[in-house]
Amino acid sequence: MWGQRPVRSLIRAVSDAAGRWGDGDFPPRVRSLAAIVERTGYSEPVVEYALDRLFSSISNGALESAIVQELGSLDTLDGFVERDGVRVRALPVGRVCVISSRTTIGVSLVSAAFAICAKCDVLVKDREDRLVSSFFRTLLEELPELGERARAQTWRGEDEARDLQRFDAVVAFGSRPAIERIRSTTDPEARFIAYGPRTSVGYVTREALDGRPLEEIAFGAARDALLYDTEGCLSLRTIFVERGGSVTPDAFFSILTRAIEHAGIEFPAMRLDPHRAADVASAYSIASFRSANGSGGVASDASHSYVATFEPGLGRAPEFLPRTIAVHPIDGPRDAMEYVRKHGLALEGWSVDSARDDVIEAALAAGAVRIAPFGTLQHPPLASPHGGRPRIAEFVRWVSDER
Repeated sequence: MWGQRPVRSLIRAVSDAAGRWGDGDFPPRVRSLAAIVERTGYSEPVVEYALDRLFSSISNGALESAIVQELGSLDTLDGFVERDGVRVRALPVGRVCVISSRTTIGVSLVSAAFAICAKCDVLVKDREDRLVSSFFRTLLEELPELGERARAQTWRGEDEARDLQRFDAVVAFGSRPAIERIRSTTDPEARFIAYGPRTSVGYVTREALDGRPLEEIAFGAARDALLYDTEGCLSLRTIFVERGGSVTPDAFFSILTRAIEHAGIEFPAMRLDPHRAADVASAYSIASFRSANGSGGVASDASHSYVATFEPGLGRAPEFLPRTIAVHPIDGPRDAMEYVRKHGLALEGWSVDSARDDVIEAALAAGAVRIAPFGTLQHPPLASPHGGRPRIAEFVRWVSDER
């Protein structure tokens, strides 16, 4: 029976399939890379990097560690275990539907992997590049028994929304309006696991401006910002820089813009449609007008592959356009918290240059899920709670046997 399949065999099948996909020359991956580039417009180096990060993170050890961290033991998925004097077991929640993200490459595959390890029946609403469908074919080669229990089909949005009524749990990635539409068509008793839009910020302390090589911090910030063309929830859009250091915030802005141009060589800009390109160009023009009138500064290149602005106040919200990054000079963490609250930002990440207590406390108070050094923000471990939610716990239901 499916429920009697040892969880370790499922973990091994998922990690072995991911290991094959970790090879950049693996033919299905090569085909998927081209399809993802075509669908998203991201440059090939960005997609290569995303796939490397995705499949290197899905290892046997990482899966086991995440499950043990949340459920206490792998054995809870295979049978009753004693905990605090009570025999408990984690049973699958049932049928799970995962609706893929439009922008974040492969994020739905991670949710699907944990749902499979929880012994759920899983259907992924795939994107047009069919990344998950292709990965599932490799997974079935590792464990044919998965068969109909791990499936993927192309998502057609509202045309298929009525199908969601038959699932016990629905995982949705997308904008708030998209998530609300999906929620409205989901069974009211089903678990609804939503990952809405989030953003990330960075914080440069005055001590860093006096000490560490600023080029190192700036290049780390540039990589955090440019990866996935600033569309990911862990992409830096706003960087706070404390006043009072030996290097002024506007001088750091100049260092950052040079770092952005260098990072742009490693991660070239995405292919924008004419409307989005016009929006970015307009953002640059407006910032240039403000700068010419003595308010802040702006930097870009001839093609507007990025737009970096220096904002002297806290009044302007992030642009939420590709490769648009704003630097705000501040006096301390309270200013950063005020900015986040004033603009209603849902934070995923907070990049730091040090673990100064008041900065970390501000990050936590502002709602950041991940706090990491500059340059590492986009490298979360598999067990890291995406959106503040657990990885596998929402795909199980607990039962107890008190006999």
